[in-house]
Amino acid sequence: MSEGTMHRPAQRDQRSRNTGVTTRRPHRALATLAAVPVLLLAAVGCSSDSGSDSGSGSGSTDNAAQKKGAGAGETVSASPTVQAAAYQKLPEPCAVLSTKTLKDLVPKGVKSGKEGSSNDTSTRGSCSWTSLVNNGVKGSQFRWLNVSLLRFESTASRGSGEELAQAYYDSQVQDAESSTGAKNTRSEPVAGAGDVATSVRYDLKKKEGSFRQQTVVVRVENVVVTLDYNGAGLAGEKTPSADSLAKAAVKAVKEAVAKVSSENGEGGAGTPAPTNSPSSSASSSAKPSASPSKAASEAPSSSASPSASKKN
Repeated sequence: MSEGTMHRPAQRDQRSRNTGVTTRRPHRALATLAAVPVLLLAAVGCSSDSGSDSGSGSGSTDNAAQKKGAGAGETVSASPTVQAAAYQKLPEPCAVLSTKTLKDLVPKGVKSGKEGSSNDTSTRGSCSWTSLVNNGVKGSQFRWLNVSLLRFESTASRGSGEELAQAYYDSQVQDAESSTGAKNTRSEPVAGAGDVATSVRYDLKKKEGSFRQQTVVVRVENVVVTLDYNGAGLAGEKTPSADSLAKAAVKAVKEAVAKVSSENGEGGAGTPAPTNSPSSSASSSAKPSASPSKAASEAPSSSASPSASKKN
């Protein structure tokens, strides 16, 4: 009801008084009084609607702020983490075996240890020994030994050092089992050496004679130790027993693994390095260009030359 409508009854009553008419019209007065509560209710309703709109607008703003805050929280993600590598260093490769062990495996080559090249001795290293025992008219006994050490760092992009070491361990075993020209290949697990170990043996025929190859691969934490050991009887000397070579190889690799652990302290727990440290990139360059087992199959032909007997 408009303001003009509210004032009309009053104006009409005023005109009545001015004309001398004293009789009032009760029904019009009652209608006017009845209209007042309706107007009040309408005003209250409008006021309530206005408040609701205001409250709704405030709620929408709050909801928008909450959504914005939630969205901002969702964009912040935690940095990827990876378990730090347990072992942080490697021992000197030519010092992983004792003099006594070397005398058993390479009796004439204890001092012939030759360290392999490495661009980072904290992640990779190797050493090889050659022995040729000349028995005169009976011929000679040839032995060749190589120990390879490879340590993997943990990186957020590639995974933990242990996982990387396990993958390399698997590839080393497969390489040994699929060596070119190998015959009578036999693989078996080795107990008591690192976290997992496998021994692979096979026979290999070369121009110098029949060689018996032993490759033992061990993973201990984030380090892989590969020991290659082969022997042959040359110039009429009989071929050595595969069992005796295998026994000697397993004994030697256990000693090398123990050396790796002791180098990193009791239990092999070195100080964990951050996964984004500069040393973490070392694992990318740690993989050798050629696996030790492949090198082992090529070594005898060059090492069993006459010059080798002169050096020993």
